[in-house]
Amino acid sequence: MSIIVTDRGFGPDDWTGGFQTLEGALAGAGCAGCALDLDPVHEIAEHRELLLSAPMIRIAFASFADGRGFTVARSLRLAGFAGRLRAGPGLISDQYAMARRAGFDEVEITDALARRQPEAQWLFRADWRNYDHQSRLRG
Repeated sequence: MSIIVTDRGFGPDDWTGGFQTLEGALAGAGCAGCALDLDPVHEIAEHRELLLSAPMIRIAFASFADGRGFTVARSLRLAGFAGRLRAGPGLISDQYAMARRAGFDEVEITDALARRQPEAQWLFRADWRNYDHQSRLRG
């Protein structure tokens, strides 16, 4: 089971539309209203129309050391993606503020990670707008 982290803390996964891989969507596998599972190795420009029309995209993170998902999230937002953007399991609480700044709306974590890093550790980083390193440098 997954836990969804937002600025309000832990919550259940309320997405009921299902998920489909990008490959499945490109192959025409029917799943109207499905969210897309996107691996950071996919070329966004190549599949721009399909991606921008998705109601939600979940970007995979192989581990907390793999930052490619942040770049993909930012690129999608800059391309005009206005849907729900979720960071798939793999991030840790220290990365929550970065995920939000990159354009993610929420982070999906496992139950095991939630036990190791309780809600208070994630909420500590939920005030991500007030602690922007670049703004402090400019100020």
